[in-house]
Amino acid sequence: MRVALFLTCVNDTLYPDTGRAVVKLLTRLGVEVDFPMAQTCCGQAHYNTGYRHEAEPLARHFSDVFGEYEAIVTPSGSCGAMVRELYPRMGERARAEGRGDALAATLAPVVPKTYELTEFLVDVLGVTDVGAYYPHTVTYHPTCHGLRGLGLGDRPRRLLQAVEGLELVELPGADECCGFGGTFALKNADVSAAMGTDKVRNAEATGAEVLCAADNSCLMHIGGTMTRLRTGMRPVHLAEILASTEREPAL
Repeated sequence: MRVALFLTCVNDTLYPDTGRAVVKLLTRLGVEVDFPMAQTCCGQAHYNTGYRHEAEPLARHFSDVFGEYEAIVTPSGSCGAMVRELYPRMGERARAEGRGDALAATLAPVVPKTYELTEFLVDVLGVTDVGAYYPHTVTYHPTCHGLRGLGLGDRPRRLLQAVEGLELVELPGADECCGFGGTFALKNADVSAAMGTDKVRNAEATGAEVLCAADNSCLMHIGGTMTRLRTGMRPVHLAEILASTEREPAL
C-alpha cells in the first residue's frame, strides 16, 4: 500500500522526529510511505481564526498534492479533523454563497482517505500490536479534535495497551481540554494557562513518567506547562512510542 505522510506545519517545523517515527512505524508494517515535498499548511489556523476565504487556496493545494494517494496519514488529530470535518463545510459554504460546486468537487476526493495515524493502524491495517517496546509508565491524554472531532475512541489506548513493557495508567479528567486550542492560547492566555495547569497536575498525580498524546500542538502546550511547574514528566507523541522497539528504543 502506498500512502502519503501529511506531517503538518507544527511537526515539520518543531517536531520532525514524530514524522520520522511515523515513517519507521509504517515501513515496519509493510507500508510504502511518500512525503510529498509540495505539502504546506492545510489551512486550519486561518479557518479557525476566521479567515475562511484565505484558507481555501491552501485547501485546494492540499487536494492537488495528496489527491493521487490511496491514503493520507497524519500524526495530528486537529489537522486530520480540518480535512475531514471542515473541508466539506468549506465546500458547502462556497455553494451557499453562490460560488458553485467547484470548491466542494476539488476537496471531496481527499476527505474520505485522510486518516489520523491511529485510525489508519486500527481501521485500515487492522493491527493493534505493532511490535513496539517501551518500558515506561505512561498516561494518555485524548486531545479534543481526536476525541470529539474524529471520534478516535479507544484506538490509541488499544495500541498503547499492546506495547511490550508499557504500563498504562488512567489520567483523571482525561476528556477535559488541555487549554491550547491554537490561537485560543494567545487570545485567552490566562484561561489557557489555568487549563494547562489542571491537566498537568492531573497527569502528575498518576505517577507516570510520560504523558502521551496524538497531537504535538497539545503536547507543546502541556510540555511547556510541565517545564514551568518542574514536574519531571515528559510529553511524548504516540507515534514515537509505537515506533520504539527493543532493538531501536525511543528515549
